[in-house]
Amino acid sequence: MTTVWAGDTIISAHPVDYLIIAIYFGFVLTIGVVARRQVSDSVDFFLSGRSLPAWVTGLAFISANLGAVEIMGMSANGAQFGLPAVHYFWIGAIPAMLFLGVVMMPFYYGSQVRSVPEFMYRRFGTGAHLVNAISFAVAQLLIAGINLYLLGSIIQALIGIDLIIALVIAAVVVLSYITLGGLSAAIYNEVLQFFVIVAGLLPLTLLGLSRVGGWDGLKERIAADAGGPGVPSAAEQLNSWPGTALTGFSSDVLSVVGIVLGLGFVLSFGYWTTNFVEVQRAMATDSISSARKTPIIGAFPKIFIPFITILPGMIAAVLVSEIARTKAGEEVAGGAEGTVQYNDALIYLMRDVLPNGLLGVAIAGLLAAFMAGMAANISAFNTVFSFDLWQRYAFQDRADRYYLQVGRLATVGATVAAIGTAYLASSFSNIMDYLQTLFGFFNAPLFATFILGMFWKRMTATAGWAGLVAGTSAAVLVGFLSDGTLGGLSIGVLPLSGQGAAFVAAGAAFAVDIVVSVAVSLVTAPKPEGSLRGLVYSETPREERTDPDEASYPWYRRTVPLASIALVIVIALNVAF
Repeated sequence: MTTVWAGDTIISAHPVDYLIIAIYFGFVLTIGVVARRQVSDSVDFFLSGRSLPAWVTGLAFISANLGAVEIMGMSANGAQFGLPAVHYFWIGAIPAMLFLGVVMMPFYYGSQVRSVPEFMYRRFGTGAHLVNAISFAVAQLLIAGINLYLLGSIIQALIGIDLIIALVIAAVVVLSYITLGGLSAAIYNEVLQFFVIVAGLLPLTLLGLSRVGGWDGLKERIAADAGGPGVPSAAEQLNSWPGTALTGFSSDVLSVVGIVLGLGFVLSFGYWTTNFVEVQRAMATDSISSARKTPIIGAFPKIFIPFITILPGMIAAVLVSEIARTKAGEEVAGGAEGTVQYNDALIYLMRDVLPNGLLGVAIAGLLAAFMAGMAANISAFNTVFSFDLWQRYAFQDRADRYYLQVGRLATVGATVAAIGTAYLASSFSNIMDYLQTLFGFFNAPLFATFILGMFWKRMTATAGWAGLVAGTSAAVLVGFLSDGTLGGLSIGVLPLSGQGAAFVAAGAAFAVDIVVSVAVSLVTAPKPEGSLRGLVYSETPREERTDPDEASYPWYRRTVPLASIALVIVIALNVAF
């Protein structure tokens, strides 16, 4: 890795920009100090005492996801591929978020579990629980490294210090408020961070569009630059379907199938419905109705996030000379890694477009996004490590204060580990390639096991862990055999690369998990039906899956009407683009 020493800054900030950033950091740490006063036991630390309203957790739900991947990864996708990147939102997020709120949250919240692995323990027992808890913990450390790496790269671009020092500075700030206030500090900071992110990125989008002559001017510039070696055509960049440049498939039909099934079903549902980073926010609410509405409230801002993430990336690809030259296949000196990558698109656009003052707000917005993402990973990790691994398998029946202390120590350990995994993330030119690979490994098989176990009461405990292991192994095998999927570690037998390879790996994981789970279930004994209440759909009475008081609420406070409106909006946007 090429390091950048003091003085080699990408962004030339003014003292007013630094003042805005300092004020923001002051708010962040203050929230951690205030939240600490509300932490008296482990439920307060890990689940905010189950006391937060839906609008708070809904914004935190989307802000926790609005981290490095959403901001830098999606702007990188926008610069590299154009409009097809919207599939990560309108196909690869919204339907699954609505399904989580309408169908699955009652099982999580009603069972009073503290984590998704704990739900797996109740449904399948020790084997599936242990496999899920370990894989989830590892995944959170790897994904936290992505957020930390990009957070450190912003600090490096701002003040020109060595990347490792920037990583340590970034890690210490996040560590401080999570260790102090636990999940409450993370959630309230995420709400603040959501508004800071929008305030920082919306002006960037508007000013960037103004520079290129609006939407029509952007299309003309993209068309003029398209057609070079390795550059998608104008039609591919300016139409979301069929997305062949994004998937890497030469066939339009296979590309659509890969997006709809690989991304829209397996990866998307696997992430949004079983990822404790997101589910944890909904579980911190004050009622089952609020828990169901949390992901649905989050869906509305999520629908419009592409306009402040993907669109700036598309603008950077035609307006920023370094990104345009990189897209044309040149190796350009600079960036966070010594050579300019697509991940640098947003930083360079900020440099070229924003005046001082607004630059400080935008930098604060990026810092907010990356801290929100990392804090979400760390707070989910410390819950799973403390309850699902340490308490269940190492030291049981200790005082609650003991597990609270373990959670704080796990937070420190996870932050240190994330510094190491940040270097692994830095080896990918487009961070989304790396992330989708991880989701194929960890989320896709979990979703298969989870959804089959929730709707098929015959599925057995043995099938739970056997399916997880088989599905994960299938995804890793496809990734290893694909061309370039693992950043140089693959042997390239399969003609797959980038995000298309991740879609195939996820599909393989899902299919293998289902087949193995069904086969094993048919030759092993299921749990008694009486023990499946609250865990399997058919065995759980309807009144336990809904809030009886919700029927008296006005339509805009009810789960299904809100979900229906969000679905109509996202369908309309898919047609429009």
